[in-house]
Amino acid sequence: MNERDNFILKAKRIKLIEETKLKESSSMEVNKMDIDDRRKSNFSSLGPLSTSNGSISRGNSSNNAKGDIRKLVIKNFKSKPSLPENYQEHTWQKLKEAVVAIQTATPITYCLEELYQAVENMCSHKMDSQLYVNLTGLAESHVKANIRPFLAERIDKLLYLKKVNECWQFHCQQMIMIRSIFLYLDRTYVLQNPTVHSIWDLGLELFRDHIATNSTVQSRTVEGILMLIEKERNGETVDRTLLKSLLRMFSDLQIYKEAFENKFLIATKQLYQAEGQRKMQELDVPEYLKHVDKRLVEENERLLHYLDQCTKLQLIFTIERQLIAEHITGILQKGLDQLLEENRVADLSLLYSLFSRVKNGTIELCGSFNAFIKTKGKTLVIDPEKDKTMVQDLLDFKDKMDYIVCNCFERNEKFSHSLREAFEYFINQRTNKPAELIAKYVDMKLRAGNKEATEEELEQILDKIMVLFRFIHGKDVFEAFYKKDLAKRLLVGKSASVDAEKSMLSKLKQECGGGFTSKLEGMFKDMELSKDINIAFRQYIEGNANSKELAQFYAIGIDMTVNILTMGYWPTYPVMEVNMPPQLVEYQNVFTKFYLAKHSGRKLQWQPTLGHCVLKARFDQGPKDLQVSLFQSLVLLLFNDCNEMSLEEILQATNIEVSFDGELRRTLQSLACGKARVLTKIPKSREVEDKDKFKFNNEFTAKLFRIKINSIQMKETNEEQKATEERVYQDRQYQIDAAVVRIMKMRKTLSHNLLISELYKQLSFPVKPADLKKRIESLIDRDYMERDKDNQNQYNYVA
Repeated sequence: MNERDNFILKAKRIKLIEETKLKESSSMEVNKMDIDDRRKSNFSSLGPLSTSNGSISRGNSSNNAKGDIRKLVIKNFKSKPSLPENYQEHTWQKLKEAVVAIQTATPITYCLEELYQAVENMCSHKMDSQLYVNLTGLAESHVKANIRPFLAERIDKLLYLKKVNECWQFHCQQMIMIRSIFLYLDRTYVLQNPTVHSIWDLGLELFRDHIATNSTVQSRTVEGILMLIEKERNGETVDRTLLKSLLRMFSDLQIYKEAFENKFLIATKQLYQAEGQRKMQELDVPEYLKHVDKRLVEENERLLHYLDQCTKLQLIFTIERQLIAEHITGILQKGLDQLLEENRVADLSLLYSLFSRVKNGTIELCGSFNAFIKTKGKTLVIDPEKDKTMVQDLLDFKDKMDYIVCNCFERNEKFSHSLREAFEYFINQRTNKPAELIAKYVDMKLRAGNKEATEEELEQILDKIMVLFRFIHGKDVFEAFYKKDLAKRLLVGKSASVDAEKSMLSKLKQECGGGFTSKLEGMFKDMELSKDINIAFRQYIEGNANSKELAQFYAIGIDMTVNILTMGYWPTYPVMEVNMPPQLVEYQNVFTKFYLAKHSGRKLQWQPTLGHCVLKARFDQGPKDLQVSLFQSLVLLLFNDCNEMSLEEILQATNIEVSFDGELRRTLQSLACGKARVLTKIPKSREVEDKDKFKFNNEFTAKLFRIKINSIQMKETNEEQKATEERVYQDRQYQIDAAVVRIMKMRKTLSHNLLISELYKQLSFPVKPADLKKRIESLIDRDYMERDKDNQNQYNYVA
């Protein structure tokens, strides 16, 4: 057992002595209470009377005379007690020897109990003040002597740190031992004098004043600590216990901030400033982000193991500033587009997490995210070569960005709003075309034969389409093309699901209001009313089968279904005059007479362009049912009377080509050059020429009994698209006129600028100020409004 352990054991003995004294004093108090209780019981026995055989007696009264009282007399000492001569000097000498023995780690010659009693006696005789002064001087001289080894020539930094730590540890142990001897002084004199430090605080103050704050010692110690931390940051293994002990020393001495923290933060800033610039050039953005995250984890571990927690905020702020904030622009320009393009979810999550740490980090990220969407989206919308896949690409792009916002950017509302704003911006960079293609995409999904999706998946697709629809400014363009495609689906019976059609209609109504879908709803009502009219017509035919007018007609056995369309609800179709077979003409006349009898004052106009028929044909192989368009039917019915016809003869017989250029050629091409070749073309080729001839193909064979011969659809020409856009433009003019009259009728008088601003609030489609001015001038010419005579910039409503 060494001397240091011996000191600790002696300190423990002193503590045991104190505890023993406390127990003895408490036991003395208990004994005194017992004596008092016994005295009280003895006196009380004299008080109460007891009766025995009718006589009264007082306890113990036989031993004492009545009224006899004992007196206790306390006298002063004959001579005043006094301390031995030179007691203070002699006692201090013993205590000094003990303190010096502790400081020099040598055995103490006196019993610790005797030393403790000596301190207590000196304090009891008012020698505590001088005792404290003597102890302070003795401790100070020892501390001053300890600094000499640290002022010697420079030695290895690590060895120097170990010596400083060893000196600090010895000093703490010595002060603990000294305090255990002078504990009575610490608990009496120090507590009664607030200006006096406790013995432990005295030791800290002496070490701080004479060793820790010495410029040489402090600078060399801090340099050594910073050296070890730098080595650890560079990947080397260091003694964390040594670092923890020295930094705790600075904290205990209350010089942590001024001695270490400021220099540490400056060194940290310089290190990470250079590292950030170097790594940004060396690494790609994903690797750089992982490096920054690794550095943050390492610094948090240092805070956990040896750095003081008061350093945390400034340390982390310094790292975030030097590695993130200073390189925000570089990171975004160098790698954000790549991360978004490649859908690097983990890296994007880390990027958002790191940028959230610095001021304006998420704002800068949101701005670059917005710019990427606009740039990428514009390439999808502007290029005409991508029109075929535009809508699907937009849906996929929107899903991808939504996933990133939800999973990488923590559903941040700023990013969601930025995403919507960017989509609305780029999707309207190309006027009208996105709206048209979205309408055609819906038509493709709702058309019969589309087996790509179940009803639930189709509903999800329609919801996604509505998201794109909300971004479109020219919703009336969408409505025009959607209405045209819906008409084809309803009239030709190509709608995949009535429920899906009505679901889409309800979505549009919820989004744009009842005015937007009123015509579309009217189309569905016409189809339902047509069903009832056809049932009534069949009953009419069956009920009048014996009449002369319908007898021959009823015998033919033609079943005709007629759709009655309200002209204002449906798209405008060109009026066509074709040569119909006599049977069909008679059928049309009968239906017209039947309908007008019930609805007088109405006019029926037959439209053969969307008609379709089922013909019964006989081939060598056997009979077949041919499902064809009305134009195909007109051509095939000609071959009942002849076996071969030229293109010119067919043209004269049907009159199709004259009224609708190209339709007859496409019809013959579908019958003679398609999959089901019920006609044979002479000569054989894919294109129909003027001198070609056609024969009925009796040798036609097919596995199915009912064969559908698809007509060759002419791709929508630029003229048709322009016609549709022209109708939209015309409707917009009517809406502008109506809005102007509505506003002026309510306001009576209004300036030009206010009228323009009101119009922008009411109109739901994009319009230029020049177009508004033209409509205003048109209304002035038609006397709906006039310019004010005194102010040409003001308009007055004309009632």
